[in-house]
Amino acid sequence: MKIVFFGTPDFVIPVLDSLHKGFKDHSGISPIVAVVTQKPKPVGRKKKITYTPVDNWAHKRTIPKYHYPNDLISENVSADIGILAAYGSIIPQEILNRFPLGILNIHPSLLPSFRGASPVQAIITSDKKAGATIIKLDNKLDHGPIVASFKETINKDDTTGTLRERLFKRSTDVLVDLLPAFSKRRIKLNEQDHSKATFTTIVKKDHARVPFEYIKVAMDGSTHTGDWEIGFMKDFKQKPTPVNIERFIRAMDPWPIAWTRVQVNKEEKRLKILKAHLEGTKLVLDRVQLEGKNAVSWEQFSQAYKNSI
Repeated sequence: MKIVFFGTPDFVIPVLDSLHKGFKDHSGISPIVAVVTQKPKPVGRKKKITYTPVDNWAHKRTIPKYHYPNDLISENVSADIGILAAYGSIIPQEILNRFPLGILNIHPSLLPSFRGASPVQAIITSDKKAGATIIKLDNKLDHGPIVASFKETINKDDTTGTLRERLFKRSTDVLVDLLPAFSKRRIKLNEQDHSKATFTTIVKKDHARVPFEYIKVAMDGSTHTGDWEIGFMKDFKQKPTPVNIERFIRAMDPWPIAWTRVQVNKEEKRLKILKAHLEGTKLVLDRVQLEGKNAVSWEQFSQAYKNSI
């Protein structure tokens, strides 16, 4: 079986490793004939050009790597199937047509819920049942028929990082198990219920803001009036309860990190909320970081600025 892998971040490397090791031929040649990943970008204050984890993985193994799907056409890359996991771009129809078995996509939600770029953040924010779905791609966003799916429990201390890592690890096992049967077309595909589809967009830093008045009320164990619109989830609002705010803080970890605005010495500044928990019905802030300062406990922050907030 010849495979082209589409992916970008570090949490999809276990998928690559399992395919690479599990489907080698008798001579030990990798089934991965190419990877398609995002192009290198400047990172950090020094704007150092940085290659993606998938790019680095392929480079170490001298596997051809490309930064645009259409490169597969210009380089005449041939494969039986494509596997996609957190690639980060839409795959053109002409690329879908190149694979006799199509392209399978690992999506970390129970489709049709939370299509789009930020399903794990949406799961934690809304306290929906977690899970992942493997679909056969078509030309619409996370729209294709379902090949397999599974449910996963959300732990009370799960962040986007921990839940996402667990979902992709389990998805890898499911994918490796089903590929032999899928390659022989022995798996029945099930159409999604498109009428129940919900959507997410890419999470931006502004989406991670929690109004400080919500936090103050939640720390007293109450709920602020009005609805709280979650910017990266289409047509989704919820009450800013202590429970919902604590979930949201975990959903924004490890990036972009939940934040709020506070007045310090009559100047408005950004305050990151690094960690929080619930005690009974009250929200308790554990660790925060004022812009330009080091991370400290909420108690240390409150003591340092008690006369100036």
